[in-house]
Amino acid sequence: MNRAIFLDRDGVLNVDTGYTYKTEDLRFFPDVFEALNLLQNDFLLFIVTNQSGINKGYYTELDFLKFNNALLNALVMKGIVISKTYCCPHTREEKCDCAKPNIRFANQASEEFYVDLKKSFVIGDHPHDVEFGKNAGCKSIYMKTGHGEKHFKELNVKPDFVAKNLMEAAKWILDNVPSARDLAQQGKLAFKPKKTLR
Repeated sequence: MNRAIFLDRDGVLNVDTGYTYKTEDLRFFPDVFEALNLLQNDFLLFIVTNQSGINKGYYTELDFLKFNNALLNALVMKGIVISKTYCCPHTREEKCDCAKPNIRFANQASEEFYVDLKKSFVIGDHPHDVEFGKNAGCKSIYMKTGHGEKHFKELNVKPDFVAKNLMEAAKWILDNVPSARDLAQQGKLAFKPKKTLR
């Protein structure tokens, strides 16, 4: 089975301007490309993002798709492939089953891409990202980028690691797990994670 990194988007990959949806506001953090290139050698990469601004009427689903496609295309230009983006458009009042910390999207990824959640990681800058990881059985990394510093004292669930940036998170992951090559040699990983665009 594959191992995965579930990435929050705004505040982790790109600068969060507050309900970020305009393509002209797309700005990546400096270490993102290098960090993701390192991680994708051993993990499938997914984006899991709460986008309540859609149902609040701040922007449309089409606006979200335009911004997200611009982000994905920029990553592809750097040789980075996100296997799939999972987006929840609902507000908290709607009490859906897909907004983090609910694990609907983690379970979908597990089924669609044969992901072993227990050997996977969640990276995010909100307490609900840490809860999402714990609920799904993944290890979780809390980022101090984006809203991370602001919400740090609100953590009710202890993350496995707190990182100041994505590169620090990537290095911690790679220092604490065997590589795909090592697992394949041990017969514990049948194949290297595939890079698929979806």
